[in-house]
Amino acid sequence: MIDPVLAKRGLTLVFVMLLMDVIGIAIIVPVMPAYLEQLTGSDVSHAAIDGGWLLFVYAAMQFVFAPLIGNLSDRFGRRPVLLASVFTFAIDNLICALATSFGMLFIGRVLAGVSGASFSTASAYIADVSTDENRAKNFGLLGIAFGVGFILGPIIGGLLGEFGPRVPFFGAALIAFLNFLVAYFFLPETLATKNRRTFDWKRANPLGALKQMRGHRGILWIGLVFFMLTLGHMAYPSVWSFVSAYRYDWNQRDIGLSLGVFGMGGALVMGFILPRVVARFGEWRTAVIGLVFTALGFFGYAAAWQGWMVYAVIVATCLESLADPAMRSIAAAKVPPSEQGELQGAMTSLFSITNVIGPLIFTQIFAMFTAPAASVAFGGAPYVLGGLFVVIAVAVFVLRVEKPAIAAHEPLEQAALVSSEAS
Repeated sequence: MIDPVLAKRGLTLVFVMLLMDVIGIAIIVPVMPAYLEQLTGSDVSHAAIDGGWLLFVYAAMQFVFAPLIGNLSDRFGRRPVLLASVFTFAIDNLICALATSFGMLFIGRVLAGVSGASFSTASAYIADVSTDENRAKNFGLLGIAFGVGFILGPIIGGLLGEFGPRVPFFGAALIAFLNFLVAYFFLPETLATKNRRTFDWKRANPLGALKQMRGHRGILWIGLVFFMLTLGHMAYPSVWSFVSAYRYDWNQRDIGLSLGVFGMGGALVMGFILPRVVARFGEWRTAVIGLVFTALGFFGYAAAWQGWMVYAVIVATCLESLADPAMRSIAAAKVPPSEQGELQGAMTSLFSITNVIGPLIFTQIFAMFTAPAASVAFGGAPYVLGGLFVVIAVAVFVLRVEKPAIAAHEPLEQAALVSSEAS
């Protein structure tokens, strides 16, 4: 444990770094359709396919490099790895802003995925400066950073997009450069030399965490539900911007505002409604409520033929945010404390896989139903598919996941924080 003063400073700086990084990631979401159309000269349907490949390569790089970068931080310390990641993030956004071809933009997103894999290092940094008494509170900063970042990022991106689709990328690059400068001068190292270990390629295996799910009763069924839920949820980052531009003729500001309202609804439910629902109904029923509202949300968005209806669906189905933390809490009760890290690692691996395959699935479906030659023109088709995935999740959960004999509500708050981080 480092000096308490340095620990507090480091924790504050890491929180700011994470918040700025998440804002930098989310800031480009509203402008991606317009930018791809401008860069490639294609229509929105083909732009959606290109956008799917960009999301695919970003998620794939995170999946591959997250354990690698985490192991490098164990070998060389947290500070140099975090500095390298933030600097790389600035460079890749600058490349994207100056891109003259889709290939150049693709390279930029490859670098973005590699730099984004450093979130594991940020988590290790927080663990280094934490004690048993404040570890949960400190890790809660991750959830706050992700939640606030994904609320503010799209709104800022939508506003900057009014000046041109390249401007948000320049904004993200500037934020990252400032992040790097602050960290370079003020961020302390937290991993003592004596605590560092030799780098081992076997420990950098991205699939290793998934193997840990097989040894506990009922975990595989929860894992399947979690996989189908997160796969369905990938429809939102994959095609929300494209569907909004196609169906409602929304501009970047409109798209950013809708995403901000969506994120705010989830944050309010997690913070204020979740504890009360769990206290009344228990974790199992809370998970069912969340899953059902998630499915209703997808079908609601699919049926929303006017823009104002999107906001009505957001309000009516915001209880969908109950599902993920409740399921994480149920899963946590099935394994001993010594294996909680392995369990959450497995859950994160599942999330990474859906990040890889989800964009390709949903953007292809969108293109299929919006292309000029489409036999049936239906921009909401990706949401129907997402809803069907969640219906499968509901069925598996109700039929195969056992109700806890004794409700254990204590882990739920922690599960909610982990859920916020994953989101």
